[in-house]
Amino acid sequence: MIKSMTGYGRAVETVNGREFTVELRSVNNRYLDCSVRLPRILTFGEEAVKQAVKNSISRGKVDVFISVRSEGGDEVQVTLNKAVLESYLTAMRQMVTEYGVADDISAATVSRMPEVFSLEKPQVDEEQLLADMMAVLAKALTEYDAMRTAEGEALDKDLRSRGDTILSLVTKVEAGNAQTVVDYRARLENKLKEVLANTAIDESRILTEAAIFADKVAVDEETVRLRSHLQQMNDMLTAGGAVGRKLDFLLQEMNREANTIGSKCTDVNLARIVVDIKAELEKIREQTQNIE
Repeated sequence: MIKSMTGYGRAVETVNGREFTVELRSVNNRYLDCSVRLPRILTFGEEAVKQAVKNSISRGKVDVFISVRSEGGDEVQVTLNKAVLESYLTAMRQMVTEYGVADDISAATVSRMPEVFSLEKPQVDEEQLLADMMAVLAKALTEYDAMRTAEGEALDKDLRSRGDTILSLVTKVEAGNAQTVVDYRARLENKLKEVLANTAIDESRILTEAAIFADKVAVDEETVRLRSHLQQMNDMLTAGGAVGRKLDFLLQEMNREANTIGSKCTDVNLARIVVDIKAELEKIREQTQNIE
């Protein structure tokens, strides 16, 4: 099954006291371009996230946003530095006794003194933290992939339908092209009868001229190749996987055949059919830009 390059996935889950939020979104791009935004506590896991994305996605511009929130609020621990506090209190009481200043010592006053409190961050088990984050990322990737697959199914259906439309138009071109040769021979014969009046007409000359004309306007080779390319497209869609680039190249070949057919068609009605073929090919080309 083919997949679209555009998609969105989101997962929110609390693991080991931390709430992880992971979001992925992507748009079309020629190659894989992954951008990851992480909070400072998770920056060490950037490469692991990119590798996980690379394992799931072949093409597209992918943006990954990850945030984490501690449920227990234990990211920072505040402790009282008793030795420093006692030193401040001793010095302040000495000021009161020796210099007669007002004894207005309070908790608020002391708490503003440098190093009375110590802020300590608990040791983080980076290995466990990374495992927790990657587990939530995997769920977001699953949702993201499901969306891309659903869009891929719609693209598959549309491309096959347009391919069938082109095949029916090619059949009309083939039938019309054969009739063009018949009509040309009839016109040539009538014209010679008018010019030569009662003189006998050289049938071999008419056959020669008709053969030359038929060779000039023959589109058999082009229509056979175009049919073959359309079958290749269906085979690629059936095989699935990252076939976007291959389809893009195949579309170039199909357009080349359509242009050649158009240059050989002398009949106005056939020229209009060729325009319809080109229009369908252009719609297919636009759709293949979304395929991974």
